[in-house]
Amino acid sequence: MSAPSTWIKRHRLSTRLWHWANAAVLALMLMSGLMIFNAHPRLYWGEYGANFDSPWLEIGAIGDRGALSLGGRVIDTTGVLGVSSGADGAPAAVAFPGWATIPSTYNLADARLWHLGMAPVLVGLLLWYLAWSVWNGHLRRDLLLHDGEWKPGHVTRDLLDHLRLRFGSGERYNVLQKLAYLAVLVGLLPLVVVTGLAMAPGMDAAWPWLTELFGGRQSARSVHFLCASGLVLFFVVHIVMVVLAGPLREVRAMVTGWWRVRT
Repeated sequence: MSAPSTWIKRHRLSTRLWHWANAAVLALMLMSGLMIFNAHPRLYWGEYGANFDSPWLEIGAIGDRGALSLGGRVIDTTGVLGVSSGADGAPAAVAFPGWATIPSTYNLADARLWHLGMAPVLVGLLLWYLAWSVWNGHLRRDLLLHDGEWKPGHVTRDLLDHLRLRFGSGERYNVLQKLAYLAVLVGLLPLVVVTGLAMAPGMDAAWPWLTELFGGRQSARSVHFLCASGLVLFFVVHIVMVVLAGPLREVRAMVTGWWRVRT
């Protein structure tokens, strides 16, 4: 005999719409961004960077082996990054494999069209969701930390509960969820947008201070890449948490808005 349960409202319609639309747009932007990165798979700090300069990060190949160079330290990444199978099945020296990029074969022009085409959609979705969340109280009530949630003991207890796979009843966001969602909403996503603008030649000509704010065009590109990597890390952790907490219940809640709580 199954345990009795009750249903509670977990996610607002605005949250659900933004969640799925934002996931689709970010996937397209990340994959097209990886193809753009493949055109010059090196990152620098400062204003300038070219083939003969020293990058702080480089993904490529050494002979027939994939390699990632980070701060001068070389890490073998064969089979993951640097070298992958081309359309003919032969090994190809490319930073990110075709299954992770849009388009799947090298085409910088098409990748830029995808990336720049999705950028206004990403900005529009973010501004709409932030404005709506402020207006309906979602940001203040559900995402900002209240009372003693800032205390180290509270944060530590929530971290230990996650490590023990104790996720609570789901009636409200826990501290780690709030911190992660705020980091994405008011940190990573805005920085991705601003650094993207800082790299645009038109914006650089109109607002040169924007590029200078990051210490140069190449620094803006590096921060852009790091923020995108942070979004990927958030996605991976998010999916792991969904699987551990019960994927059917979690996905159903994000589709219908309702959460089943066992009583």
